[in-house]
Amino acid sequence: MHVPDGFIDAPVSVAAGVFAAGAVAVSLRGARRELDERTAPLAGLVAAFIFAVQMLNFPVAAGTSGHLMGGALAAILVGPYTAVLCLSVVLLMQGIFFADGGLTALGVNITVMGVVTVVVAYGVFRLLTGLLPRTRRSATASAFVAALVSVPASAAAFTLLYWIGGTTDIPIGKVFTAMVGVHVLIGIGEAVITALTVGAVLAVRPDLVHGVQGTLTAPLKLRVDGELVDAPAPTREPEPVTAHRSNRGFLITGLVSAFLLAGFVSFYASASPDGLERVAADQGIDEKAEEHGAADSPLADYGVGDIANARLSGGLAGVIGVSATVVVGTGVFWVVRRRREDERGGPARSDRENA
Repeated sequence: MHVPDGFIDAPVSVAAGVFAAGAVAVSLRGARRELDERTAPLAGLVAAFIFAVQMLNFPVAAGTSGHLMGGALAAILVGPYTAVLCLSVVLLMQGIFFADGGLTALGVNITVMGVVTVVVAYGVFRLLTGLLPRTRRSATASAFVAALVSVPASAAAFTLLYWIGGTTDIPIGKVFTAMVGVHVLIGIGEAVITALTVGAVLAVRPDLVHGVQGTLTAPLKLRVDGELVDAPAPTREPEPVTAHRSNRGFLITGLVSAFLLAGFVSFYASASPDGLERVAADQGIDEKAEEHGAADSPLADYGVGDIANARLSGGLAGVIGVSATVVVGTGVFWVVRRRREDERGGPARSDRENA
């Protein structure tokens, strides 16, 4: 649901841009509490994985497709603040290099796809995991519901912005019904992808899933003098070398998967217009759509301009996109993590002081 230039007027686009910038600023501070040496590389991988999976449009109705938004997936895996940054990096890369989502509408897209989906999904997920049994199955089911709800919520948010600053005079009731209706169907696909991914990570590395930290399993109980009390925490020393190697293998596997999805599987994605494009064409929202400012980019429309073979062109563009996203994303998250260490007097600073 990448909003092009010309759908929303300038004043509302500017207001959305200010709101998005504020959300990113707040997230930069909040992410310092979520990121550490293990999770900073994971956050870069999550951004790259979302970029890759967003290339895989799946059919949802006759002549209409949908794709992952990724807000729920990112929020559950790396935390809500870091998730907003993940989606912002993805949308920025898509808008500047691939002409996907308008440049003047970047604030609208970050607000609708990067903030609303994250806030709604993470709120629903935390609510459900607090009510349901503390098991992996419950966490996976909660991820499914959270993702399902987040997509029509994002469509409703777009409708609100369009009601305030739409460039065409279309009855808002029709826009709301069409947008939410088709995005409920897209939400089912989003929920399946999110649940499968979260479930897979929970099966191999539950310690890396931010959304279940401290809630996945109940503390062990011991009966003492007829009363149940919490068992003492295990005292085994951590094994940093083993954990580091395990993280490296996990990250490499995830990155290879992203490259395969973007470089190969994306060729088989549905070519039908996505939900917003279909509604815009049917309802006349796109009457004043503008040409993308990056339409002349060599990677526009997810293809390398000088390569005639469509399969090779699209696959290479996907690989370039994943590579750029993981580099930029990991760089951002690494800087945020370093800021946290500097504020707390991290290892490097402590070593200098003790020297």
